[in-house]
Amino acid sequence: MMVRAWLMAAVPAALLTSVPTLAQAAGDAAAGEKVFNQCKACHTVQAGQNRVGPSLHGVVGRKAGSVEGFNYSPAMKNSGITWTAETLDKYLAEPKTVVVGNKMAFAGLKKPEDRANVIAYLEQQK
Repeated sequence: MMVRAWLMAAVPAALLTSVPTLAQAAGDAAAGEKVFNQCKACHTVQAGQNRVGPSLHGVVGRKAGSVEGFNYSPAMKNSGITWTAETLDKYLAEPKTVVVGNKMAFAGLKKPEDRANVIAYLEQQK
């Protein structure tokens, strides 16, 4: 009986944790390029071209605060984040709360589909 109760609790929990988040689901890179227009005032996807923000060329898989020649906040340099679809999704939703003290003035992308799409676009920028 105890095993049955455990299974009844564990199975739904396992199902919930195995469901991909929107960021892990395939976003639309073409739609993401349009969403990225909001980012272009400060960022570029051109390698070696920093603006007010660092270049986002090759950002997926990169350690946060590591673009050569960009002056990051100590908060970003010491965040310990590696940019994955999951970490980008969280950061793009609420930059100021994910890395407290970072310099990015952007409030975030509130729509999960916008985040998934821009992440799909950024994944292509290698």
